[in-house]
Amino acid sequence: MTTRDADRLRALKRAHATSPSGPTPRVEDYIEVVYELILEKGYARIIDIGAHLHVSSPTATKMVQRMAEEGLVVYERYRGIALTDAGTELAKRLRERHGILTSFLRLLGVDEATAHKATEGIEHHLDAQTLARVADLVAYAQAHPEWWAKLEKR
Repeated sequence: MTTRDADRLRALKRAHATSPSGPTPRVEDYIEVVYELILEKGYARIIDIGAHLHVSSPTATKMVQRMAEEGLVVYERYRGIALTDAGTELAKRLRERHGILTSFLRLLGVDEATAHKATEGIEHHLDAQTLARVADLVAYAQAHPEWWAKLEKR
């Protein structure tokens, strides 16, 4: 094994290490869906959450109960789900992150539907510093379309 291979192996190990704090990618997915449902319909129900995430109602219920224990939602059986202040704050950050990444992919010429789908795969794995750099690039490209047009022609 070369030094380069060993470095790559260590980098992979660090990249796949789980973060001891913060929500899991699955919790983030649920929070995003709850928030978007509330924005669209005014409420979020287990059945709607399950339909959007392609999981059964019992699976959605278990996750919502877990999020209630974590203080992200208020859940009462047979009633809608509401976000707590902490849940709402997280949802807003997740929505912003999603928007930044979708804008970045659209800037690269990816169609809207594909950009949203790809964002779902990328968004949980970017650290705050990387996301901030992507946001800076998107903002600059949007503010300077002539600069971006030159880059696209290369």
